[in-house]
Amino acid sequence: MAFIDYYSVLGIDKSATEADIKKAYRKQARKYHPDVNPDDKNAEQKFTEVNEANEVLSDPEKRKKYDKYGKDWKHADQFEQAGGGAGRQQRGQGNPGAGFGGEGFGGADYSDFFESMFGGAGGGFRQGGRSTKFKGQDFNAQLELDIHDAYTTHKKVLTVNGENIRLTIAAGTEDGQTIKIKGKGSSGINGGPNGDLYIKFVIKNNTKFTREGHNLYSTVEVDLYTALLGGDIIADTFDGKVKLKVAPETQNGTKVRLKRKGFPVYKKEGEFGDLTLTYSIKNPTNLSAEEKKLFEELQKLR
Repeated sequence: MAFIDYYSVLGIDKSATEADIKKAYRKQARKYHPDVNPDDKNAEQKFTEVNEANEVLSDPEKRKKYDKYGKDWKHADQFEQAGGGAGRQQRGQGNPGAGFGGEGFGGADYSDFFESMFGGAGGGFRQGGRSTKFKGQDFNAQLELDIHDAYTTHKKVLTVNGENIRLTIAAGTEDGQTIKIKGKGSSGINGGPNGDLYIKFVIKNNTKFTREGHNLYSTVEVDLYTALLGGDIIADTFDGKVKLKVAPETQNGTKVRLKRKGFPVYKKEGEFGDLTLTYSIKNPTNLSAEEKKLFEELQKLR
């Protein structure tokens, strides 16, 4: 598996603080964001690497393992468990410096030793007569979608670690939802299974509709005269317009629910949530003298 230096990806050094990492991540994410670099496969791959680097380095525990084991940080726990026994055995043979810490490798780093121990060029760690297999590292990626894209089922091609991955994005996908693509992470160690790819969706909503699950909410203006006397209005839904009948003496804040005019229900073809519209009564402005007089007469009658 090719080694990716997460510090270089973010443009920082190993002494960087949490604040430095956060600042660097924001800078690099803006630079390589798909919206800024449409149809740029190289930028898309860089954006994935930036998110992967941030996920590891912004987590103190993961960062500690990464600093110690490099590309094999995902297997740190297994490595230390296996290494502890071997280290005690070597110390029992009168070589106190030959454990699994620091300089006991004669200059080799942990990553090199790990490869030789678990199936690299130097042989393989064997347990019960069989080589121990380890699952490859999982990858994490973030995919930004416009809310209109999340409204319909469609296909998309992602490039992750140099590989094109075809996705079918189901209508109704929610903000923050994560899916797993099995076997699309890094290669397994010593014949172990590949890691998995986890994709988190970020849904951008620049519409007048508020989304909560598969239900939508919006506000519709109704002029004062229609609210008082009743009548028809045209209102927007997510996929078109509808004519609504407003009852006489409708009050400000009245809510109307339109069934099946909301968002698609995830992976339930043909099912939709509801759209709730709240009426906002709009008072007339720039009244003429005659209009004011009529309102004053109406006020006296009331």
